[in-house]
Amino acid sequence: MLDQIEQQLGHFSPSERRVADWVLGHPRQAAGATLAAIANECGTSEPTVIRFCRRVGLRGFRELGIRLTEALSQPASYVHRDVSADDAQADAIAKVMDASIRSLIDVRGQLSAMPVAVAVAAMARAQQLAFAGLGASGHVARDACQKFFRLGIPCCVLTDTPMILQFAAIADPADVLIIASQSGRWPELARAAKLARDNGATVIALTDPQTTLASAANILFPCHALEDTSVYTPMSSRLAQLALLDALQVALALELGDAAVIKLKSAKRALQDRRWP
Repeated sequence: MLDQIEQQLGHFSPSERRVADWVLGHPRQAAGATLAAIANECGTSEPTVIRFCRRVGLRGFRELGIRLTEALSQPASYVHRDVSADDAQADAIAKVMDASIRSLIDVRGQLSAMPVAVAVAAMARAQQLAFAGLGASGHVARDACQKFFRLGIPCCVLTDTPMILQFAAIADPADVLIIASQSGRWPELARAAKLARDNGATVIALTDPQTTLASAANILFPCHALEDTSVYTPMSSRLAQLALLDALQVALALELGDAAVIKLKSAKRALQDRRWP
């Protein structure tokens, strides 16, 4: 939560920025404070505090306290610093590992606010699941497709712009399009999400909540980018997306019940029974 606020400092209005600065400077006090108390401490109005909460992807003020409490309970030893040219190999490796651990902890801390039940219900009704992603997120899409199809729901993977746009153009209400994008700033992905929604399909996005892709999706899983993609290939964000989709696959299996168990057993048995030449 604190990382999200820091990342968005340049996007707040002056009054919202006062709230952000105070929360960052007094996180423990803010976690237990009332709406009126925070407004008074920041010298602003209660509606401004609520607007600040929504600006950082929260549904309302009450969620701010929950998310701050979760953030403060995370181990401080997982704070990540970017790898620099003069780092020793051992230090660089440790930093990469710390970043991966931190990304998973961040996702775990946000789960209570994520629309898992809504997404699982949409996927359980679907006649087809399409997983889309470009670049590193394309690998996430492939991995998800390979796991979800074993539940017995037809799946496909879309990893280039023409495929994604064409699928969106012919999608129908029985389809669910799941788009993974660390930055969410590819205009073609937002266009595809809008096309699919206009056709009645359900669009699930795993992306930055402040992007056009996020706005175009029916269901949003906020994934805040903590990496500078202009310098390094994204790694920890990809792990967070993989873990989140793994969790959704398990939740969907539980929702489908015995039918999913039978499909998973059959898929496993097919590999066990094969004969090598």
